Amino acid sequence: RSFVPMLIGFGCSVPAIMATRTLSSERDRKMTILITPFMSCSAKLPIYGLLTSAFFPKQWRGVVMISLYFAGILCGILYALILKKTKYKGEPVPFVMELPNYRLPGLKNVMQLLWEKAKDFLQKAFTVIFVATICIWFLQKFDLHFNLVADSKDSILAMISNCLVPIFAPLGLGDWRICTSLISGVMAKESVISTLEILFGGAVKDALTPVAAASLLVFSLLYTPCIAAIASIRRELGRKWAVGMVIWQCMIAWVAAFAVRWLMVLFMR
Repeated sequence: RSFVPMLIGFGCSVPAIMATRTLSSERDRKMTILITPFMSCSAKLPIYGLLTSAFFPKQWRGVVMISLYFAGILCGILYALILKKTKYKGEPVPFVMELPNYRLPGLKNVMQLLWEKAKDFLQKAFTVIFVATICIWFLQKFDLHFNLVADSKDSILAMISNCLVPIFAPLGLGDWRICTSLISGVMAKESVISTLEILFGGAVKDALTPVAAASLLVFSLLYTPCIAAIASIRRELGRKWAVGMVIWQCMIAWVAAFAVRWLMVLFMR
């Protein structure tokens, strides 16, 4: 039962998290929700595609992309083992599934179910997405004196990003524009690339090294899921769990990106 939501997570984390409602055990349900964001959703594919094509030789691009997917799965497995040994000790519920009598669903019932689920998502998750989008837009367009800025480097968002530069400097990502792109990635993962292209003026390849690109790839793979997924986690488990998930995944992403950078620097000497 846990495998199916995680498999859905390779498409999008939001329906994957909602799919955990089928789990009868609260323990297994919480563990599955916490592990699912480690699966590479389709929104991360543009990040992988652009950075691998720009910074890695052609014969290694496929290997790098596949390795990222397996790295996410491996991190999910390790995280599950840690949770099983610490917070969620005990045995999982035995897998017993009673198969009902299958009948062809009626069009009216299907459409009604689709509308109810879509309406539920729009009311709960989309409101959070909309508010967060407005906040990011405001921070990117205005300075501290609430004046409209001509250049993004003078915005409130750039100032916030500059505060994060010392944290990302050990990863080789000590540039406010990279930090800004990662912040925008909280809204939607694919916006990491569009923000990088805008802020670097289309010269991303000249601004990063292959080592920094590898570090950025790993961090993008593992850090906090998008705002829609966070909203889904908040709805399923509560605000405390959602905030904890964001902090914990960012810490894991930082450690993993630092380890990748250190290994690459070590072997490239």
